[in-house]
Amino acid sequence: MLRSRLHVMGASGAGTTTLARAVADRWAVPHADADDYFWVPSDPPYQQRRPDAERISLMEQVFVPREAWVLSGSMLGWGDEVVARCDAVVFLTLDPDERLRRLEAREQSRRAGRDFDEAAWADFLEWARGYDDPAFAGRSRAAHEEWLSSLECPVLRLDSASPPDVLRDAVLTWDPAGAEVLPHLH
Repeated sequence: MLRSRLHVMGASGAGTTTLARAVADRWAVPHADADDYFWVPSDPPYQQRRPDAERISLMEQVFVPREAWVLSGSMLGWGDEVVARCDAVVFLTLDPDERLRRLEAREQSRRAGRDFDEAAWADFLEWARGYDDPAFAGRSRAAHEEWLSSLECPVLRLDSASPPDVLRDAVLTWDPAGAEVLPHLH
């Protein structure tokens, strides 16, 4: 795959940020994460949502007009204007148990030496568990699948149980013009 405007998305804990950074590094282009635009910076983080129009405006100022970039995270319900400018989308999936294990490990490393809000963590985990439940009202696999089916750009689906370098190489060798989807990597 040539340098382009690429959106890497999937459930929290699926590895979207890790893969997006790896591809951006290889291409020597900016990496952006949707959470950095969705949330107003705060300590503790993730307390106040930024209004939709401000998110899009900030993205336009920082990276969207560039010829190539990699964006990680979900913009479901608010970022269609940015996604419409993407050349391709990578959708990462992962076994729910492994995804939750990764989230726990990530939180353990983030907690070290910091105050920790057990209630906020419990709320986040409850929300993250809902992703694979088709009846879940929040961001879910079913909602992502429906959204993906509406896109006009090619979508590459990868199972993120594969090592990060294997996933990165799958993206870098993908030809979006030649095929809509590659088989899942295992």
